[in-house]
Amino acid sequence: MRDKLFIDGQWVAPVEGGTFPVIDPATEETIFQAPAGTARDIDHAVGAARRAFDHGPWSRMPGRERAACLRRIAGIILARKEELARIEVRDNGKPLPEAIWDMEDTAGCFSFYAGLAEEMDENPEEAIALSEPRFSSKVVREPIGVAGAIIPWNYPLLMASWKVAPALAAGCTMVLKPSELTPLTALELGAIAEEAGLPAGVLNIVTGLGPDAGQPLSEHPGVDKLAFTGSVPTGAKIMAAAARDIKNVSLELGGKSPFVVFADSDIDKAVEWIMFGIFWNQGQVCSATSRVLVEEGLYPALLERLVEEAAKIRIGNGLADGTLLGPLVSRGQYDKVLAAIERGKAEGATVCGGGQRPAGLNTGYFLEPTILTDMAEDSFVWTEEIFGPVVCVKPFRNEQDAIRMANDSRFGLAAAVMSKDRARCERVARAFRAGIVWINCSQPTFTEAPWGGYKQSGIGRELGRWGLSNYLEIKQITAFEADQPWGWYIKG
Repeated sequence: MRDKLFIDGQWVAPVEGGTFPVIDPATEETIFQAPAGTARDIDHAVGAARRAFDHGPWSRMPGRERAACLRRIAGIILARKEELARIEVRDNGKPLPEAIWDMEDTAGCFSFYAGLAEEMDENPEEAIALSEPRFSSKVVREPIGVAGAIIPWNYPLLMASWKVAPALAAGCTMVLKPSELTPLTALELGAIAEEAGLPAGVLNIVTGLGPDAGQPLSEHPGVDKLAFTGSVPTGAKIMAAAARDIKNVSLELGGKSPFVVFADSDIDKAVEWIMFGIFWNQGQVCSATSRVLVEEGLYPALLERLVEEAAKIRIGNGLADGTLLGPLVSRGQYDKVLAAIERGKAEGATVCGGGQRPAGLNTGYFLEPTILTDMAEDSFVWTEEIFGPVVCVKPFRNEQDAIRMANDSRFGLAAAVMSKDRARCERVARAFRAGIVWINCSQPTFTEAPWGGYKQSGIGRELGRWGLSNYLEIKQITAFEADQPWGWYIKG
């Protein structure tokens, strides 16, 4: 584990020499003291990124050369995936098979953007047809500059790759600030970049607390673009900080995503996807389909089966064989989820399953998969993101009722619909006010497809070619091609 910050291609101690504890959420033990960067470290990192962008080779080299480096990063991640996954489990708590899948997806993300970097060489400019024949015009894409990225704790290395890979592919330089709850694999990414031959200053990694490192990064005048994934309140603060310098900003924020299940659905498939949509990664997923709407005819049988199957999920340390639900990431998150359940009960919700610490797990931030019913549509648990293994289930009467209930939210990240009637699924998918929609499934995520939400779920899109566009400026170059003078002021 790395005990220094990665700035300008060097491993350096924080200027103020501070550290903060890294806690294993399965044991509640301190497993490491991470370096605590502050504003001065952020300033050094931004300065290094600025020099690397303005004077270094990275932003000027052909896309194929950047792609070669990105592919080396991907290869190192794959070679170390088991080791990195185990670090992620101890840091975050997720089951090891999920963490290994995350490492594979992380490597895939770097490989995907390596391909897009190469495509930039093939299409360096785009001609524009003009209405005035005496002029020619073209568009070129250029890297936006120094990017600041602040990433969450639920998918630590994977969420880093969603920002680092496209930024580097575009030719940007970056300062990465991981969550203080899960800093370990981000620091390993520095070592991987170093091994892959990334030029000094192109990627800088500063761990530290949000107010001490995250806020200075978001406010730094040397940063051209801010990319953030996390909560709505923090996203609003970052957006306000960006407004001072009119920084480019992309935000991927919270969600309270609906899953509409019609009565003609296969009950086994529905229950499986409902559970995958909310219990994967302990429900700590921004796109989790945490509001399940079930057509009245299927509601009693589906609810009974869901309670039965959720009770079978094996809970435990993410490194133990067979674990499908690990601990929540921290004491703070654990207490927050428990408080939400208690508030739901106080507001009239019924706990149909779970809602307590599992028997025999007296240490660690463990919580049974929890199923709530009978809540009002304006209740806290129905309207607010809980970010834990807690699903709210309500019946609906008809398609119009389902769409109304699904869209009645300040969030709009994701939504899902299940039915054997594909035409109905397509119709409902178009009616959802959400940036990501799944038909007959929940949560599959592909690097090639855009990711982002409507309303308070964020601004902009990550992944796919849209993710690359986050880190590119569009420049118009227009030329006067005629031999004769323009002749507006000086007449021939």
